[in-house]
Amino acid sequence: MTQSPLPHTQPPGDPDKVARQRHFAIGLFRLSGAFIVMFGFLAIMQRFTWVQGDRAKAFGAIMVVTGLIQFILVPRLLLALFRTKPPQ
Repeated sequence: MTQSPLPHTQPPGDPDKVARQRHFAIGLFRLSGAFIVMFGFLAIMQRFTWVQGDRAKAFGAIMVVTGLIQFILVPRLLLALFRTKPPQ
């Protein structure tokens, strides 16, 4: 009975293609984090009718913090994940 190797142990076919995909993913996380921060600031400024008053400020603050985490920390975690070599 032969076992097929796990997908994470197979070497990538084209390293340039993998690098482009990783760079795209990191850029996408940064861009979405920036949009979440902008959305949070709009909520703090009470630009939405569905959330107003103190709830808008709390909601906006949560969104800003979440967006900053996604903008700053998530790409760094992805870079650390991409640098580690899979177990052999």
